Amino acid sequence: MLIVISITCLLVLLVVGVHYNALLRLTSFLQKRNVHVRRWVAISILGLLLAHVIEVSLFAVGFQLLEPSEYYGQLNGCEGGLFRDYWYFSFVAYTSLGFGDITPTKWLRVMTALETLTGLIMIAWSASFLFMQMQRFWDDDPSQM
Repeated sequence: MLIVISITCLLVLLVVGVHYNALLRLTSFLQKRNVHVRRWVAISILGLLLAHVIEVSLFAVGFQLLEPSEYYGQLNGCEGGLFRDYWYFSFVAYTSLGFGDITPTKWLRVMTALETLTGLIMIAWSASFLFMQMQRFWDDDPSQM
């Protein structure tokens, strides 16, 4: 139990760090250049999507490390421990989509729940970031939109 919780906490910290740095770098990159608003939106969305993919991948690696041990639990429905299955499950958990075709057991349920909560917060953080930046552009010069 302690190992799963420790790895999950480490993954949450890594994900928050990745997201924070992605937002920081996007802001810095776009402030240094005179980028039209439409391009700024496109670059921001692509950058945030990349950050989310990296974050999902971190959790997928965590599932891949823990899942072979029956003590921590299993992901029922995975086909032979392929990374694509862990990645897919991680995406479903991170976005709180919850198809149910792959289900965690034992302590991996805790990791899944915390990934879902973390994913919801990161997605909300991304939306908030985009909203605040768009609001700034609208306030500066609405004609640029």
